Amino acid sequence: MTVGERIQALWARTEPLRLRWANTEAGAHRHLETADSPSRTQRILVFSGLTGVAVGLIVVVLDKAAHDWLADPMARQPLWLQAAGPAIGLLVAWAALGALTDKATPDTTDEYVRGFHHSPSEPPDPNPAVGRAVAGVGTIGYGGALSLEGPAVYVGSVVGAWVQTRFSRFFSREDARALLVAGAAAGMSAVFKAPATGALFAIEVPYQSDVARRVALPAIIGAAASYVTAALVDDLTPLLPLNSEYSSFGAWELVGAVVVGLLCGAAARGFSLGLVLLHGRAARIPSLARLAVAGVALFGLAYLADALFDTPLTIGPGYDVVTWVGDPTRSLWLILALLLMRGLATSATATGGGVGGYFVPLAVAGALLGRLAGEVMSFDDTNLFLVVGMAAFIGAGLRTPLAAVLFAAEATGQPGFVVPALVATAAGQLVIGRASVSRAQREGRLGHLERRFDLPISAVLETDVRTVPPDATVEEFLAVHLLATRRRAVPVVDHDNRYRGVALLDELAAVPRDAWATTTVGNVAHGDAPRGMTTWLIRDAVQTMQAEGTDLLPIVDGEDRFVGVVTTGDILRLDEILEKTTKA
Repeated sequence: MTVGERIQALWARTEPLRLRWANTEAGAHRHLETADSPSRTQRILVFSGLTGVAVGLIVVVLDKAAHDWLADPMARQPLWLQAAGPAIGLLVAWAALGALTDKATPDTTDEYVRGFHHSPSEPPDPNPAVGRAVAGVGTIGYGGALSLEGPAVYVGSVVGAWVQTRFSRFFSREDARALLVAGAAAGMSAVFKAPATGALFAIEVPYQSDVARRVALPAIIGAAASYVTAALVDDLTPLLPLNSEYSSFGAWELVGAVVVGLLCGAAARGFSLGLVLLHGRAARIPSLARLAVAGVALFGLAYLADALFDTPLTIGPGYDVVTWVGDPTRSLWLILALLLMRGLATSATATGGGVGGYFVPLAVAGALLGRLAGEVMSFDDTNLFLVVGMAAFIGAGLRTPLAAVLFAAEATGQPGFVVPALVATAAGQLVIGRASVSRAQREGRLGHLERRFDLPISAVLETDVRTVPPDATVEEFLAVHLLATRRRAVPVVDHDNRYRGVALLDELAAVPRDAWATTTVGNVAHGDAPRGMTTWLIRDAVQTMQAEGTDLLPIVDGEDRFVGVVTTGDILRLDEILEKTTKA
């Protein structure tokens, strides 16, 4: 054997050692890339900043399109055209959602909340993003009584989720929502020029009484990067500037803040519950009919507002309402009338198919209610309660108290109002209950088993199931089907795959022996036995099985065709599998 051949043989013998070393090195590298790894954290923050820059640029374009290119020119038109503007916006939204999406819903902020809860398995679908953005610009630009933060938050979350999916190799399971939240925070920050509000809103809005974990830093970086980007291409004037010399407060002002908070909390609860009721009833009406009714209502409200206030204050998000109500000469009855009319305008825009957010409409309602309370309590500086009301109404309506307080300070340029606003917002949380304008929020973070319950029922569906036809005899069932299935309950399915009920062993066995050959399963099967739908979650199946005291639940589709069964054993096995997968 030559020297070269000996070297090759020796090298081949070292292959197991080299493989072990490579695996050890890879393991060490993975160990360094744990949840607490500095390099991992730096990568997340870098991507969060880049996401914030991209979202900031997109939101600036959306903001200019809605306000500079549409809303400002519309404000210079004759009254009849301004009053017709909201209906035009609803028509634009309807057309955009129909033509640019697969008939997506008008939801925006709620889509971010759903994406947060379903991520990473079901992040926000990017396909409807352009359609929803166009629909939002049309709704708000033509005078719908919603605000642009909804489309901004949604588009930001879609951008963040796309970036994270595109560069998934740089992220672990613990980072599943990092850029989703960073993008949402960036959208909120850019549209309101309020970075602290954007960061807190993104981590508060998914839950009613909790906050998102492990995403605070991405949210802060994304919001800051977006704010700086918007500042470079736009001005930084506060959205709702107020002229006030107020810089201190005493005990009576804090008492007044509590009163305002309680009023705003109660009003926000009524508005939220009413909105849910309207959405439920409007869903039964064809979309064009809803659009027509809402358009007529908004047209009439604009004319009525112009007659009462010399300007159609029911049009648009309501920034001009805050300036109007800041005038100390306004009549209490006019303020109350505008509060009711703004609530109707926002409800009509939302149920008519408009696309937008509720943040500014809630702030406007709080400003009006706070001003009313300040006048009734005879305080000198009514602007204090105007700002306090804004924070309390937003905090209660959207269940985002911290973001609401900071918005009141950032948007008005009055940081001295933070403490009274915080007191009022806390009072509002006492009376809001479980109401919220967001239909996708959850009460709090789910536990280990609760997270499993929110999976679709297909995760535990057993489709390869033996069934028994209704014309089979009891004798055939006991001799053939029972031995084949080894179950005490068997679904009864006819030849057209229609579900007919459940055959129970105990009841079939109770049939007299001499009647087995003549009694069919269909005669003694439980036709009213519980069944589940393919659209259910595991939670729905568990609740039904528990209520009926059964371990087997047949599942049918929308036409009552049998699809499969779910058993408690399948659910328990799924939990074990997912637990092992999560630990791995």
